[in-house]
Amino acid sequence: MSAKPTREDSALHRLSPTTCLFAARALRDFGDGFVAVLLPAYLLALGLTPLEVGVISTVSLLGSAFLTIGVGFLGARYDHRQLLLGAASLMIATGVAFAAIDAYALLLVVAFAGTINPSAGSVSVFVPLEHAALTSAVTDADRTKMFARYSLVGALAAAVGALAAGAPDFFVRIGVDQLTALNAMFALYALLGLFGGAFYSRIPKRQPVERDAPASALGPSRGIVIRLAALFSLDAFAGGFVVQSLLALWLFERFDMSLAAAGVFFFWMGVLSAFSFPVAAWLSRRIGLINTMVFTHIPSSLALMLAAVSPTLPIALAFLSIRAALSQMDVPTRSSYVMAVVTESERAAAASFTAVPRSLAAAASPAMAGALFAASYQIWPLLICGALKITYDLLLLMQFRHVKPPEEQ
Repeated sequence: MSAKPTREDSALHRLSPTTCLFAARALRDFGDGFVAVLLPAYLLALGLTPLEVGVISTVSLLGSAFLTIGVGFLGARYDHRQLLLGAASLMIATGVAFAAIDAYALLLVVAFAGTINPSAGSVSVFVPLEHAALTSAVTDADRTKMFARYSLVGALAAAVGALAAGAPDFFVRIGVDQLTALNAMFALYALLGLFGGAFYSRIPKRQPVERDAPASALGPSRGIVIRLAALFSLDAFAGGFVVQSLLALWLFERFDMSLAAAGVFFFWMGVLSAFSFPVAAWLSRRIGLINTMVFTHIPSSLALMLAAVSPTLPIALAFLSIRAALSQMDVPTRSSYVMAVVTESERAAAASFTAVPRSLAAAASPAMAGALFAASYQIWPLLICGALKITYDLLLLMQFRHVKPPEEQ
């Protein structure tokens, strides 16, 4: 006689696959939100230098790139649900390892092989699989709106996660050792991976690919994907100079900002970013996806450069807040654009092949930023990031302003 299903199992069965994907993203982005803020504080508490913090950020992004390459090859042949469950298991192992390890060499290994995300953004092995699964569930007209909701859920969860990064300060005030409190947060990160896996387990199995079908072919859209990947790599390389962990480090080092204050600030930054996503979807229906990406991104980069030269913390935070309200409006529009300009059979491959170069490029710059911090050139990572991002925006506009998605033709 089979066991009667529990109330929790029944509730999960009633959820749609899209809802399960949204819930799983919310959980992992909540974890990424507090880890991105806590990571530099944790590593500095272990006695590491700013350069070593930058190296660990670089190694973690490089590891994400190789994991995403693996997904690009495996995703065409294997069930997306199984791959997502494997990634959730890796998230659990990463949290446990960071909670238990304090040796720099071992931390480098875990950062490379695990899912720690110093950018608190979309650089993740989970993302290409989720993009491919979500796109098939909506029409062209609703695609950007769906990606805006998907990004909104993740950004709000990351914002709450950033706010939760202040929890160790609370525990220190009541007598808990700082390292113990920080280790507990990494244990929570592992627990979030467990719950995320429960949601991924509710996604239906994908029909197996025929043996004579191409494994991960990029056919008629190959040229577009290669050009987009090259431009997205420039954008990601620029962003790597100011991943959230390094931006937190900049605030700690230049203005002596506390961990609790940084957590509150990154929470509000996340909220501003989150509510920019529906605005991006609305704006894209009026001026187009490419124009929305470019004409919101350039002002955000200028705000970052002004923050770099701000003389006081309040002025710097004001410019960073302006940046937060604008800088992520290209996230749902970029995802929607890539899915729109390739054929349906190429979507999974396009998602991976545009994500992998981004991850590789983003992995190169945090160590450079760490070296600049260590040499007391604290404003240069922000200035370099802003200048390179403006260059990317202008190139994107020049090359793709005439390549329209179906809903704009």
